[in-house]
Amino acid sequence: MNRPYYGWIVVAAAFTLMFIGFGAAYSFAAFFAAFQSEFSASRANVSLVFSVAAFLWFTLGAPGGMLADRIGPRRVCLVGVACLVLAPLLASAAHSIEVLYLTYSVGIGIGVGLTYVPSVGAVQPWFVQNRAFASGIAVAGIGAGNFLVPLVATWIIGLVGWRAAYQLLAVAVLVLAGAAALAIDDDPARHGAKGAARTDRASLPGATLGEALRTEPFWLLYLSSVLVCVGLFVPMVHLASYAQDAGYTQAQGVALVSLIGLGSLLGRFTIGGIADRIGRQPSLALMYIGLGLMLVLWWLTSTYWVLVLFALLFGTFYGGFVALAPTIIMDLYGPRAVSGIIGVLYTGPGLGTLVGPPLAGAAFDAFGSYDAPILTAAGLSFAGAALVWAFIRSARRRAAK
Repeated sequence: MNRPYYGWIVVAAAFTLMFIGFGAAYSFAAFFAAFQSEFSASRANVSLVFSVAAFLWFTLGAPGGMLADRIGPRRVCLVGVACLVLAPLLASAAHSIEVLYLTYSVGIGIGVGLTYVPSVGAVQPWFVQNRAFASGIAVAGIGAGNFLVPLVATWIIGLVGWRAAYQLLAVAVLVLAGAAALAIDDDPARHGAKGAARTDRASLPGATLGEALRTEPFWLLYLSSVLVCVGLFVPMVHLASYAQDAGYTQAQGVALVSLIGLGSLLGRFTIGGIADRIGRQPSLALMYIGLGLMLVLWWLTSTYWVLVLFALLFGTFYGGFVALAPTIIMDLYGPRAVSGIIGVLYTGPGLGTLVGPPLAGAAFDAFGSYDAPILTAAGLSFAGAALVWAFIRSARRRAAK
């Protein structure tokens, strides 16, 4: 089996892992109303179920990536899949919101954290010129999962209830994600010449994790991701409730969250290829500006067709952001410690996500409106774009030395 061929198998496996893992995570919107009703919980407390999970998966990306650099991504991903199976299975028996924190939040957080970064990192060594395009296809699994799984979850919840829906989700994760984890590999030498040995990480070109963390561009990129991600997941958690508050049905509200996933899917497939031509770093700044503009559009309207437009375009810019970040890290620091560096970078979005959706829920609980969190999120997205431009200038200075 030649190197380019197996590289695309790795892309497909990474796509599947992200489809399943993030589909399980983003289906949370379909369960939101059921959790409020079942546990008599506020929007802030229900939002925290998702935010804790997201904080964990972003934070655990760093040790997960470093572990993948050391022992290979396949073993790490298999452990992550086991957590993704247990999370909905145990959550289906929850009888309080606190138990959901311990089951859904912890299980999904660890599971996604141990599959996302290692699988994204595994894609990078297989490609050079088309790296952003290949990464875009791989992370399109996030958008596909975001689009399809909430819709399917809404339908299943209507048929059998939320507890049985979680049990069925556990079975799907075991079958699909388990097979994908077994196919993940980050060593092209293993699939090139017959009998080739695994590449020694220390001999690969590029920076170590410690060297990357001592550079200014990394921290500018990191801070920009923190700012942008304060608001990035607010629509994922609250858009369905916002639509219901405006008089639309729960199904219409969840459909809007799914449309973010559809837009994300389009962004991951298209933005990477365009960025390969016009520049990946300027393209990232444009994604942040686009997110800010779309949040302003959300603040301005409650008309359903405009919310549909918002969801699609917001998802497109979000998908482009996610597709570009790993490739920029690879461009800057090389393959030597790519998974570990990407993992540390993703702790930034984790911090933003931990505070964004719960604060938006608390603002609604206090004031009966999402105006303040939406406008704050927009301002932070624009600030993130400004930091990316500073990052570009810093990277150019670094390259000129």
